[in-house]
Amino acid sequence: MGRNILADRAVHVIGIGLHRYQSATDTPFVHLGLTAVRAALDDAGIAWPTVEAAFVGSALLGMAPGRVMLSRLGATGLAIQQVENASASGSTAVALGALEVASGRSDVVLAMGVDKAEGWRVAPNSAGLANYEGGTVVPFTHFALLADDYMGRYGTTVEQMARVALKNHANGARNPFAQRQKVRTMEEILADPISGSFTRLQCCPVGEGAAAVILASGEAVARLGLDPKRCPRITASVTRSEAAYPPGTPIDATLTAETCRLAFEQAGVAPTEFDVIEVHDAFSIEELLYLEAMGVCGAGEAGPLVEAGAFDIGGRAAVSPSGGLLAMGHPLGPTGCGQVAEVTRQLRGEAGDRQQPGARLGLTHMVGIGAVCVVHVLQAGA
Repeated sequence: MGRNILADRAVHVIGIGLHRYQSATDTPFVHLGLTAVRAALDDAGIAWPTVEAAFVGSALLGMAPGRVMLSRLGATGLAIQQVENASASGSTAVALGALEVASGRSDVVLAMGVDKAEGWRVAPNSAGLANYEGGTVVPFTHFALLADDYMGRYGTTVEQMARVALKNHANGARNPFAQRQKVRTMEEILADPISGSFTRLQCCPVGEGAAAVILASGEAVARLGLDPKRCPRITASVTRSEAAYPPGTPIDATLTAETCRLAFEQAGVAPTEFDVIEVHDAFSIEELLYLEAMGVCGAGEAGPLVEAGAFDIGGRAAVSPSGGLLAMGHPLGPTGCGQVAEVTRQLRGEAGDRQQPGARLGLTHMVGIGAVCVVHVLQAGA
């Protein structure tokens, strides 16, 4: 792996803001996005002209939403780049923003995500390439098959897998920005089967919303007179796509393992050191698969650990304290930015009744179709 420029020039999160994730409405995307950006500017205590560049993540809006949206704050001439990377669009916007600051090209950068579920056009489906399943296996069936295989291999029970959703819905109920804000019973989680052992509440909702993160160099933190304790540092940012794996390889889990290994090397940390982890849990089985792929626990151990409360808020590591994709929601473009916002809130000690006690080290993880994976490691401010 090449030189880690994040070690050469510090990149800090200085401001965070969100528009609540919600079911589809007629609210314009400009309103969603500006709500999040204004909240992030207020949180950082800076004015819009201070921002030198913006990376706008979206998967569904189409061409050039950034300029028309951000110009409402003032036409300052800042550099604007549109970012699309499927579910990892927001994460990729943060990754590019961190690179912008670490390279020294800019001192203060906006990374944001905004989306509305107004129609899907997925390029791989029209690539003109042979596909054996031909689009007949929808995502929830794909992951239901993975869940059945996993449970068969490790003896994990349906109830243990459902505990992921039970935990994350309880977390989302405490989050004012979550799409699903209701504590659920196990009976409710196991109701409404969709595919295999999956039920409606074990699948994420896709709606609309926005999330914004303002990044700054260490020099800018000092120059702007910001409190360094409220400015967590991004110590690793790694993006990878799938390689050529042997037949039968679990692609998303293998890609997660590879990406996380590089991120842990970059940050100089071990997977068992994390206090807070925001994981791509679009389906309940994914939390189990990815925690094991990361090395947070061993193969087949995640189910019993979830059941024992190890990944609850207050447990060994708080996993998806925001509610995760299952309860916070998954509006695509904002999701990865929203994860960084939640980890920032946790590392500041400002998460209220979602607070993981003594949180000092956090991880965000997103997977996007293609397949790509983006991982960030954040460390509490000094």
